[in-house]
Amino acid sequence: MQATMMNTQLMISSILNHAECNFPDVEMVSVTLDNPRHRQNNKTFAKRCRQLANVLDSLGAEFGDRIGTLAWNDHRHMELYYAVSGSGMICHTINPKLFPEQVAYIINHAEDKILFVDVLVMPLLEALKEHLSKVETVVVLTTKENMPETTLTNVVCYEELLAAQSDVYDWPQFDENTASGMCYTSGTTGNPKGVVYSHRSTVLHALAGALPDVTRASNMETSLPVVPMFHVNAWGAPYAALMVGMKLVLPGPKMADGETLCDLMNAEEVTFSSGVPTIWLALLDYLEANKKSIPSLSRVSVGGAACPRIIVDRFREQHNCIVVQGWGMTETSPLGTVFSLKKGMGDLTTEQITDLQCLQGRGVFGIEMKIVSEDDAPLPWDGVAFGALKVKGPWVASSY
Repeated sequence: MQATMMNTQLMISSILNHAECNFPDVEMVSVTLDNPRHRQNNKTFAKRCRQLANVLDSLGAEFGDRIGTLAWNDHRHMELYYAVSGSGMICHTINPKLFPEQVAYIINHAEDKILFVDVLVMPLLEALKEHLSKVETVVVLTTKENMPETTLTNVVCYEELLAAQSDVYDWPQFDENTASGMCYTSGTTGNPKGVVYSHRSTVLHALAGALPDVTRASNMETSLPVVPMFHVNAWGAPYAALMVGMKLVLPGPKMADGETLCDLMNAEEVTFSSGVPTIWLALLDYLEANKKSIPSLSRVSVGGAACPRIIVDRFREQHNCIVVQGWGMTETSPLGTVFSLKKGMGDLTTEQITDLQCLQGRGVFGIEMKIVSEDDAPLPWDGVAFGALKVKGPWVASSY
């Protein structure tokens, strides 16, 4: 007997449509070189995404093309996330902090047809221009007034392109298993390897990421992802935030600067933020040295490296803020495990809870994990056994 449920496809464009329909006035705030505090709501954001989809058509981009981005956390990068994937192309986020030869390899290996580039990254691209024979167009993510001089050819201005396009665009419908995004990981042997995400995997990952035990994402919260949008899709924040109508604050190129983060978090009343341990140590040091605080901040998530105990202690003791540690990889989109308190842990001492917060937590729903011996035999979950980790789930890569 078959079910009577509709078989609708899980599409990234459906997140955008949902946000525009249900949360049109929710703000997205970002820092850019041409605007220290850019503001737009979801209604304007969705309109600009449709304009960008028309821009892609005008540039000759086709279904399945890889569209590269070399950009920071801001509203224009967000627009690329949705317009590129929603149009049936693949949003390929590239880490500009990699070695130049790795950046060139990644762009060529992915066969990126168009590159959308932040002004600050233009010198890197100019240094690589002789090695990027497959790139047809470079779009600079800025306004006409702030366009840099360049030796590159076929360079155009993002805002000029958008202004020339209609905001009428019907997002196409296609198989949810179609590729939507692409990240290369350098955490392997040899050259960086590409992981390709689908619309289905991305939507399911966003749903899992918004769970109460993960980020507690909701319309009542304000999130500032410090983790770069070129690092495993900013851990899914660009999708989960729009899905639940959560205000997004995007720190731009100064995401590692303690003063910038403090000012942004206080001005926008940020309640949740995500980043690597070095970012949090820098912020904590800045706050202590300048006798400042961020009263609105109640939770921070830590990933990318093991969380030092001092971060947990300082956030709790100095700022009454809870630290949530997780584990993941580019290959897991990246959400794999997250620590959260369970019923019955209320009697634990602060010291015991801190011990647990320094662990990677439990697998979220959708993720299955085990460790195995050298002969592939399952090993016990006893906190002692050591073996090879195996992970599977709907947002876990099956290959490179």
